[in-house]
Amino acid sequence: MDSGSVLRRARRRARLSQRGLASRTSIAQPTIARIETGREDPRVATLERLLRACGEELRARPVRGGGVDRTQIRELLRLSPRRRLELAAEESEALARLPTHRAVT
Repeated sequence: MDSGSVLRRARRRARLSQRGLASRTSIAQPTIARIETGREDPRVATLERLLRACGEELRARPVRGGGVDRTQIRELLRLSPRRRLELAAEESEALARLPTHRAVT
């Protein structure tokens, strides 16, 4: 999601016009318009200031699937469905041979 659409949604949820948001933040209305239309990419501090004026905040979150090594997944997908089933059965048998341990309470 881009900063312009994030800002536009936050401003609308706060029921503010661009002019009203400009008045709260001392950031010019044309600048807000350029950010919302994607013609200007704001600095993080500017976006935080605008969002705070809308009663929202900017947060960083880890990307889903980030750091996942997909090498084995790709290798398995290159195999035929029949071979994948055979491997799954072999792994199931190997797991069944592992000793079972009781949880300590």
